[in-house]
Amino acid sequence: MPDDVAEEKVKALLALGAQVERVRPASIVDKKQFVNLARERATDFGSTPDPTHPSETHRAHLIPTASSSMVVTTTADDALEDNALMSPREEREFALKPRGFFADQFENRSNYHAHYDGTGPEIWRQTSGGIDAFISGAGTGGTLAGTGQYLKSKKKDLIVAMSDPEGSGLYNKVKHGVMFDRKEAEGTKRRHQVDTVVEGIGINRLTHNFELALPIIDDAFRVSDAEAVAMSRYLVRNDGLFLGSSSACNVVACIKLAKKMGWSNGQRLVTILCDSGTRHYSKFWNDDYLAKADIPVDTSIIDRLLAEPSSA
Repeated sequence: MPDDVAEEKVKALLALGAQVERVRPASIVDKKQFVNLARERATDFGSTPDPTHPSETHRAHLIPTASSSMVVTTTADDALEDNALMSPREEREFALKPRGFFADQFENRSNYHAHYDGTGPEIWRQTSGGIDAFISGAGTGGTLAGTGQYLKSKKKDLIVAMSDPEGSGLYNKVKHGVMFDRKEAEGTKRRHQVDTVVEGIGINRLTHNFELALPIIDDAFRVSDAEAVAMSRYLVRNDGLFLGSSSACNVVACIKLAKKMGWSNGQRLVTILCDSGTRHYSKFWNDDYLAKADIPVDTSIIDRLLAEPSSA
């Protein structure tokens, strides 16, 4: 995992029995980049010594997948056989043998298809087709691409918009065609990847899944840390929604889109509330941390945003 994410995310995995390797985020071409390391660990996992028989080393089988970079390893010869019958003893032995899986969610097109086949149709059903805009942030890009493509296929004039935190290059890619943000200048960043307290969305490279979204994105909105923090506090106070940073960004972008379009007559905007505040106690919901980072906690920011006149 990147070493700059909130501690809660690491502790949750440790509590589930995982071994967590924290690495400094780096360029995707760097061999020490965490995505590359994850792929390497999955490949190596099946070739580790058997803990019950240290002298024996399992050999990994690489299972072909739709994504050239996704890795699945297993140590059992019969794992590749459909409907394989195993005795209780064989099942126990199989369960103890190491397997590795690297989903490669940034590049794997299954990410896109999961949202095209699942999230998009779910939203269309639940709104009975009465939807005017879909707004989402982009980390891997799969949610925005898959959901947006499906909804556009059902309603061509539907608006697909992206929310993007400070320091991410995706906003500039959509608005100006260039993956660069001036806040990415060396020596000015609060985080290794993007200059923001927001986690889960925002990135500075083009993933395969995000490339699938580019043709259907109609607009993009930059969301500041102060706006995201203010929205999270506003929502917990007024709506009882205890949300994380990427969800707060999405809601801010909804307001900005509605203001830009001049919508005030029952138009329906749909977004994704994709993270809970319980995963952000140490940073996004930590007022001391925010104060040290010079990020204000001021819900009047949202009051003013809501009171602004529409630009349309």
